[in-house]
Amino acid sequence: MSQHALSDQQVRLESPSRGKPSIVNPTVNARTRPRSPLTMVDNELRKMTAFIKQEAMEKAREIEIKANEEFEIEKSKLVRQETDAIDATYEKKFKQATMSQQITRSTVANKTRLRVLGARQELLDSIYETTRQQLAAGTKDKAKYQKVLAALVLEGLYTMNEAEVQVRARGKDADVVKKALDDAAKTYKKQLGKDVTVTIDEENPVPDASSGGVIIVGSKGKIEIDNTFETRLKLLEDSAAPAVRESLFGKNENRKFFD
Repeated sequence: MSQHALSDQQVRLESPSRGKPSIVNPTVNARTRPRSPLTMVDNELRKMTAFIKQEAMEKAREIEIKANEEFEIEKSKLVRQETDAIDATYEKKFKQATMSQQITRSTVANKTRLRVLGARQELLDSIYETTRQQLAAGTKDKAKYQKVLAALVLEGLYTMNEAEVQVRARGKDADVVKKALDDAAKTYKKQLGKDVTVTIDEENPVPDASSGGVIIVGSKGKIEIDNTFETRLKLLEDSAAPAVRESLFGKNENRKFFD
């Protein structure tokens, strides 16, 4: 209904004071009608509720953002701790594996070295044993054996440097030893210009089981020089061992000192 239509239907009211009718506009009265207290309170409550709700949503949003940030920080921390723990475990296992490998390699190398050294020593022992078995064969040629005995006795004479010396020998070598003693005494006098008396000690002969050689005794039995074949071979085993090893197995690259 339009405003013009409302004006045609104005209500005539008689004024109680003047007794004249007055025209009242219903639209104007409705707008200017004062609000009730309940309506105002309800509006304020709605506003406050909306404000509180907005504040709560913003606060919740802030809490959610902060919680997410703290979660990411804690997650990164846990991931870093787990990663460090895994790295530490791996490093520990790697070191253990490396050490175990080194120990195994060292053990194998030592065992191999010991086997090589054992095999070499067995070869040397077999050579010395073969030589020892062949020593007795050196006495079969009497002429050569006499020269060897003379050299052994002469060596003792030079060492003793005494006027009287005794020689012990095998009983079965008595004849060849006497000739060797004469040769040694002549050479000694020729070289030093001194006479020396060399006799055979028949009371203490070298056992017949010996391969040969002599024992020179001086200073009335106080000094002995053992020049039997077995003793000379034993000395040779010790003194000539480096040269024999080098001849058989080559030069040792790890050896730093030489006698």
